[in-house]
Amino acid sequence: MTIELAHLTGMRTGGDPAKPDDPPNALAILATAQKLRWEIGGDFHQTLMEAIYTDAAAIADRAVTRPGEQPRFDLDRTIDRLVTSRIWGFPLMLLLFTAVFWITITGANVPSQLLADLLIGKGVPLLHSLAEALNLPWWLSGLLIDGMYLATAWVISVMLPPMAIFFPLFTLLEDFGYLPRVAFNLDNLYKKAGAHGKQSLSMMMGFGCNAAGVVATRVIDSPRERLIAIITNNFALCNGRWPTQILIASLFIGGLVSAQWAGLISALAVVGVAVLGVAISFLVSFGLSRSVLKGEVSTFSLELPPYRPPRVLQTIYTSVIDRTLKVLWRAVVFALPAGAAIWLISNVQIGGVSIAEHLVNGLNPVGLLLGLNGVILVAYIVAIPANEIVIPTILMLTVLTTGVASLGAGAGVMFETDNSADLMTLFSAGGWTLLTAINLMLFSLIHNPCSTTIFTIFKETGSRKWTAVAALTPLVMGFIVTFFVAQIWRLVAGAL
Repeated sequence: MTIELAHLTGMRTGGDPAKPDDPPNALAILATAQKLRWEIGGDFHQTLMEAIYTDAAAIADRAVTRPGEQPRFDLDRTIDRLVTSRIWGFPLMLLLFTAVFWITITGANVPSQLLADLLIGKGVPLLHSLAEALNLPWWLSGLLIDGMYLATAWVISVMLPPMAIFFPLFTLLEDFGYLPRVAFNLDNLYKKAGAHGKQSLSMMMGFGCNAAGVVATRVIDSPRERLIAIITNNFALCNGRWPTQILIASLFIGGLVSAQWAGLISALAVVGVAVLGVAISFLVSFGLSRSVLKGEVSTFSLELPPYRPPRVLQTIYTSVIDRTLKVLWRAVVFALPAGAAIWLISNVQIGGVSIAEHLVNGLNPVGLLLGLNGVILVAYIVAIPANEIVIPTILMLTVLTTGVASLGAGAGVMFETDNSADLMTLFSAGGWTLLTAINLMLFSLIHNPCSTTIFTIFKETGSRKWTAVAALTPLVMGFIVTFFVAQIWRLVAGAL
């Protein structure tokens, strides 16, 4: 559109004279348009088209190899040929995650020990001295210090160092652009299992938090396939279960080899459990898609983002603030009342025996049948609000039932550990074996979701029926798997 200078002084666009009541903004817009027209010049359209064609030619030169030309080196494509390869994709994925877990396990040992020494070794005696100076009754100091404080201290010392290492490493992989490649590798497997390819994305979210993974299933349009993704998301190890896996693998499986190999073997064990969870999600998806949730499999296009250098400092900051501290705070919130509950059931007696001992003794036959024990089953009942408090609960109840006073703990007081040797002594006194440790890792992987995830499932599905299915299916599977592992283990051990 041509705008002449006369229009700015007395004429409107189209040749009509300007009226006195024309808004002043219209004249200002026309003046700006005239100014910009002369600034960009008369060859603007030609220059724009030349730029578009130049960019198109550059893209074509990068994407097309003409006859007689040597293939051009492209770093993104070279990396993708490896990480999404049918041959190398999965081995590289396992190798990379093993390295992440190895760094997490070996790097968390020293800070965990320092926190335990500070919060438990020095903090507990100091708080007891303060309680005596204030003349607090034994039950109040026991509830506050030996229950609530020790539960919280154990959660912090056990969980904080591994999360502070694992989450930044995991976030770096996400920022680099590798995690979408993992989803790409798993897409075909989920399709063969009768599930939606985007379930791989919600599963990756589930490795951080199962509740977040359930919410992430909103990207799946098909209600049937979304329901499959919701039910199977629990089989992705969430952050609350990593400490249990890492601690048990370090003590029992890493302890089978020499010290220089312990970290690597422990990391491989944790990776093996995580991979088993993915395999179980395939199996359950396959069963659901061919029974109660039968239907056609949808297709989708997955766009792989370009690789980009991770912003290390920003990644560390956001992962510590948004993930580590947020998860730790949630664990502390649940640990305080759980510690109080554990102390109460450990010290309130019925017929001269504590409530906790009644529960442990009552569940021991079932636990032994599953290759576990009553302490573990009671701990998982107490830990329904949050998986993060399983290990502190197990330690406290083990101290109660074994009465290991020589290690600095009394009845109803959470174990005060100085090193892994003390923990192994405690577990040995509780009758733990390698079978107990392996079945605990399996049960931790498969068992029912935490209360937050169950509530999220209900909010997302709006159905009590499917919420019950999502909560009870893993629990029943956990009992079945541990039962058969225990029986096969004992048959083989008896034959040998």
